[in-house]
Amino acid sequence: MTTHLRDQGNQAEQAEEAQRAHQPQQTNQTHEIYEPHQTHQPPAGHPSGGPNPPKSGPLRLGGTAWLVWRQHRAAFWTLIALTLIGVAAMVFLRDRMTDYLDSLPQGSGGLPAEFETYLDRLTQAGDFLGYAPILVGVFLGAPLVAGDLETGTAKLVTAQSVSRLRWLTMKFALPAALIALCTGLLGIVFRWWWTPVRGRTDVLEWTSAAIFNVTGIMPVAYALLTFTVGVTVGVLLRRTLVSMVVTLGIIGAISLLWGRFKLDLGHLVTATTHHGAGPDSALPKLPAEAIQQGQGTSFLTSSGERLDWLTCTDKLDNAQAHAACLDSHHIVGRAIDYLPVSQMPTMQWLGAGIMFTLTVALVAFLVPWTRKRLL
Repeated sequence: MTTHLRDQGNQAEQAEEAQRAHQPQQTNQTHEIYEPHQTHQPPAGHPSGGPNPPKSGPLRLGGTAWLVWRQHRAAFWTLIALTLIGVAAMVFLRDRMTDYLDSLPQGSGGLPAEFETYLDRLTQAGDFLGYAPILVGVFLGAPLVAGDLETGTAKLVTAQSVSRLRWLTMKFALPAALIALCTGLLGIVFRWWWTPVRGRTDVLEWTSAAIFNVTGIMPVAYALLTFTVGVTVGVLLRRTLVSMVVTLGIIGAISLLWGRFKLDLGHLVTATTHHGAGPDSALPKLPAEAIQQGQGTSFLTSSGERLDWLTCTDKLDNAQAHAACLDSHHIVGRAIDYLPVSQMPTMQWLGAGIMFTLTVALVAFLVPWTRKRLL
């Protein structure tokens, strides 16, 4: 009897211990059941819904820069792709040209007629690169802000915590930096392509637009000026298509003026002779790659005065009369004005300085206009 009661007591104690052992597990199960119903708040700084902002990192854009890149990424990637294609094409064509030059006999002097094909490719590439500032101003500069003003995107962006000046600054700075990088790279590679035939042919003179405008600092300055012109026109007219047409006209006028006055940036040098000016007299010898300027050879008098080359041409039929005419004018030699190739970098930097000045002036105009009248 006593043993039976003892066994019942042990069973009751074991049952209580088992019940206490199961209580924490039941509590955990109950917690797991209700936990999915809890509300999760988004982290601070993250808007609820909508696309996530870009992650921070050394090569990632953020804020307004990310917005500008995302908005115009198609145009930016197109510019980058065209630049890479152009660089690859010029590297390939230069390699073909140098292989042909290396195959020529040493000391052959001039270039054979077959080389004209390589020169044509070089000239065409220079002409195509000359169109780059026009394309940048019309298709990237003019629609950049005009499109946002026309669609109302500018009001939406500036209604947030971004100021007008900050928005326009990033809108201008990011494309400008990309344009400077791409045009500068194209100019460097093109000059590298042109160097092996520099001075070996008179087809590609260094004063031509296909060389002067697309080498050195010029492509960067020219493209930034046309881009700024496009942005300014877009801000003022606020219509994309109209801004593109007006920008094209302004850039065309700038191109005409630049082509007319760019050589005036150089300092003329005069080559002279003092061995007479008869029909058999030698002409002044010009340095390599020098570009003759003016109307041609002029006559030089003993006093240093310059006379037109048409002087005494009416006496050419009679040698004695012609010589007497020259003596009566005290003509002692000939003179030719030219631009030496050594002035090319100086002229390019002077031209680029003018273009950079105009660019800064347009930006200085845009800043107060943006603060007061943009929207």
